[in-house]
Amino acid sequence: MKILLLGEYSRLHNSLKEGLLQMGHQVLLVGTGDNFKQYPSDIDVSSKIRKRFFQNKWWQLVYHLTKYNQYKKDIYKNLLKVLPELKDFEIVQLINEDAFGIYPDDEITLFQKVFEQNKQVFLSACGEDNHVIKYYDEDKMRYSILDPFKKNPDLKNEAFYSYKYLQPDYQKLHDFVIENVSGIIPSDLDYAIPYQSYPKVLPMIPNPVNVDKIRYKPLNINDKINIFFGINRFSFYKKGSDIVLSALDVIKEKYAGKVRIMLAENLSYNDYIKQYDEAHIFIDQLYSYDQGFNALEAMAKGKCVLTGAEKEFFDFYQLIDEPAVNVLPEVDDVVNKLSELIENPDRILQISQNARRFIETHHHYKKVAQQYVNTWKKVVESL
Repeated sequence: MKILLLGEYSRLHNSLKEGLLQMGHQVLLVGTGDNFKQYPSDIDVSSKIRKRFFQNKWWQLVYHLTKYNQYKKDIYKNLLKVLPELKDFEIVQLINEDAFGIYPDDEITLFQKVFEQNKQVFLSACGEDNHVIKYYDEDKMRYSILDPFKKNPDLKNEAFYSYKYLQPDYQKLHDFVIENVSGIIPSDLDYAIPYQSYPKVLPMIPNPVNVDKIRYKPLNINDKINIFFGINRFSFYKKGSDIVLSALDVIKEKYAGKVRIMLAENLSYNDYIKQYDEAHIFIDQLYSYDQGFNALEAMAKGKCVLTGAEKEFFDFYQLIDEPAVNVLPEVDDVVNKLSELIENPDRILQISQNARRFIETHHHYKKVAQQYVNTWKKVVESL
């Protein structure tokens, strides 16, 4: 099949592409790199303004004064230039309804042309969108990424990036995309749960992880236990970074001489995955029921990961062994879970083995790619 993947925020589409290529399909990935993360793509439509010092400073000032975002317009212009190359594909998949992070009206114009010149378009329910944020805002889950903003009104600026999806223009974008796609495929339980009874929703397909590129490295604890946490300032509170850092301060004092705290901030994807090579324990986002992409890749490496691994996760995969440690978005819970691991290093080693086995069983990029192909074909055949 000839397949077009539009957008990239987590490496989902890159790993899926690698699996599809292994199966003999023809795949084109269009993306922006997602700012500092620098995810690769076949066609890069990112704004080049940031690389031009004076232009960058000027448009930053304009945005500060007027909220007009020239970076978004630059990406849109780049997309229109490559639009003639984005046609005659059997399958198109959007990483998100806001796949390129441009103005909603521009995105509608772009997608309208993409829909017209291709056969079937699917939407990945992956990340924040109008429906997911609405679901979280109605407190239908025990906790969500919106909790920090609801508890602290001072985080109004940070909250904007999530709550913008409730604005009329994003509602319009959501309605347009949903009306025109053939199906919606959630990538993990944090999106599958909000979409569970939504029109056009299809069974969840787990995130693909390239286990051939990410090698398993058995853990060896001889001296200190290395604890890694990556800080993303753009999603600081949504990830629970404030909670994690407070908990790590307690751990540092409680286990002085027994642990080494490793912090990394706003790194490119390639630098990020190298940074935690020597870690034993890897901490990822707290406001989740399931694992995000960073956690999954750390699990593939054999790290003992603290993140979302709620009862819903164990039930969905019918798990007995513990592939990751579920941790709540509370300082005391993070401290308690870390303390338990530090005092029982054998458990760290066991979870490491469980983690790799879980990834190979449920997230192997070739198996997941086959699931996508089967799902796409089934929907197309039913139309």
